[in-house]
Amino acid sequence: MSVEAFDAWLSGLDLSFWGAARHKVTAEQFFARRQSEGAVLLDVRSAEEAGQLAVPFALHIPMNELPERWREIPTDRLVATWCSAGTRAAIAYAYLQLRGLDNVRIFAGGYHELADELKTGKVYKRLSG
Repeated sequence: MSVEAFDAWLSGLDLSFWGAARHKVTAEQFFARRQSEGAVLLDVRSAEEAGQLAVPFALHIPMNELPERWREIPTDRLVATWCSAGTRAAIAYAYLQLRGLDNVRIFAGGYHELADELKTGKVYKRLSG
């Protein structure tokens, strides 16, 4: 990737982009889209982190493996980049955008937001209606 290509991408991220939060998806929005269209949670945590707390429904590609494995990421549905605190998710988002994957968003939140959406009542509500 050239500096010029990065400059061109970055130049398009004006107030309308940031203000409309087009780079993020909330946990609630993600799970609604997961149910309706098969949205994918891309877990970019390290293998060691995923070994301590696995997210079985996520596509796990550690950040350092993304340059070799980015073609494994679906392009036909929403992909939400996720990590424990958001920094790697933001970097993965930028990387995938630069690779031409337009339907990528940053999962807004880390462990807490993910776990909150996996509570029994919320799962039941999504599945029953």
